[in-house]
Amino acid sequence: MSAGTFLGVMVLMFALELPDKTMVATIVMSTRARPRHVALGAAAGFVVQMAIAVTAGGLLALLPPRARDGIVALLFLGGAAYLLLAREREVEQLGEEEAARERAASPAREIGTAFGVIFLGEFGDLTQIQAASLTARTHDPVAVFAAGSLALVVVAYLGAFGGRLLQRWVPTRVIRRIGGAVFAILGIVTLVQAVRG
Repeated sequence: MSAGTFLGVMVLMFALELPDKTMVATIVMSTRARPRHVALGAAAGFVVQMAIAVTAGGLLALLPPRARDGIVALLFLGGAAYLLLAREREVEQLGEEEAARERAASPAREIGTAFGVIFLGEFGDLTQIQAASLTARTHDPVAVFAAGSLALVVVAYLGAFGGRLLQRWVPTRVIRRIGGAVFAILGIVTLVQAVRG
């Protein structure tokens, strides 16, 4: 994978995670626990989920090209629909509900709780779908894992230490619309490739 593609994967993963419920959960947890513990636990949860997503993408890569492209196109289009059609308030409420379980305690408990909230919240999430899709398309799981993990660790630290400030600068709806448009374009291009064979 070229340096430009690596950077592109990082930027895409970063942009997709900003408006997500797990970002909201990270922000809320950091108001109830020490931000450094929340950041460590959230970052670990993101990295483990990225490993799972890349493994799933590696399995997708084993399929015949037409079937693989069809599945990847559906994943992209589903992600686009979610980003463009889900209401921001619903996403925020999901994040707040996931974080509501957190109560300030020992450092190990704070880290463990942040890990658990992010690990469970990321199952079937847009960044996971994107990582699996990119792995299937690029056949480069190590690069996708590294780029995606790096982006999500940055998101975890931003959420824990400056999430509320970040959301003031970049409205969630703008981030979601940009991400939805990117997913829609990728989905259509991949679907055309699948149909053409």
